[in-house]
Amino acid sequence: MNILVVRNDKLGDFITALPTFYVLKHHNPSNHIIALVAPLNRKLAQSCDFIDEVIVDEGKDILELAFEIKKANIDASITLFSNTRVALAQWIARIPVRIAPATKIAQIFYNHRIKQRRSRVEMAEFEYNLQLTKALFGDISLDFPKPLLNFSDETFQNFCAEYGVTKPVVAFHPGFGGSSDANWTLSEYMQLVSIATENEAIDVVMTFGPDEEKLYNEAKSLLGVSRVALYRSQGSVVNFAALLSRFKLFVSTSTGTYHLASASGCETFTFFGDSKFASAARWKSIGEETRQHHFMIPFDPIGRAEMFEKVKRELKSFLLKGF
Repeated sequence: MNILVVRNDKLGDFITALPTFYVLKHHNPSNHIIALVAPLNRKLAQSCDFIDEVIVDEGKDILELAFEIKKANIDASITLFSNTRVALAQWIARIPVRIAPATKIAQIFYNHRIKQRRSRVEMAEFEYNLQLTKALFGDISLDFPKPLLNFSDETFQNFCAEYGVTKPVVAFHPGFGGSSDANWTLSEYMQLVSIATENEAIDVVMTFGPDEEKLYNEAKSLLGVSRVALYRSQGSVVNFAALLSRFKLFVSTSTGTYHLASASGCETFTFFGDSKFASAARWKSIGEETRQHHFMIPFDPIGRAEMFEKVKRELKSFLLKGF
């Protein structure tokens, strides 16, 4: 069976879809799993051995997208997050079985609409995604390995050689990308970095996205001469994931890089907005749950200050345990 899975939005959202691809492929290895993804996620999708084919949504008009979909001879589709454009394109492509959550006006173009009420946050985003596969295969197992993404040592070895890294790595990612709803300031991150640098048994790294040059330069200015390595991600998402897979701890807000780190096996300290929509209950990652440390940042200044002190205490405690 040719099965299309649609998750053509941001990095973190796509990573929450990876277990869905995995269980569909492993339910029956003869299933041909096709991913419809945003350009950013093409290489990551292509690197997954449980995804057989990738269609990149370049934002073309509905008819062009429908033509691309129709060429794949799809038997069934599961749309994890829908909008009218992708829904109508699938209807035009005449996919026989079209499964999606029963939300928004787009649902009229699907012939299998599943009520989920994701706004209630009764489970995590990736669990809602997995639930939709039951509409296609009632007996499907929803189990998947953790970490789900695995990489060779080559990228990390090259990184170590370039940056003089010889010890376990604790990384801080101060960026505020994606749909994250809360984060610390760069100055506050520097306090956390300072705690880590007190531990001589680790190497400390700050990571930045390719579009975070201003933040990178500010951090460089604040650090001055320091043993902290500053790393700007210039390669593909796959290269960054391979690097993260060998880090011991990744500290960041709840954004795509957090999901990437956890899915690659790295332990995480992650900051979430203090609301149901932005919470860890909804956005916990697909990695091992015991290796995810979640902190909800209150909106009020006093609560925020108290939470920051808690993060500092827990980071100190975590680093003292060693690796």
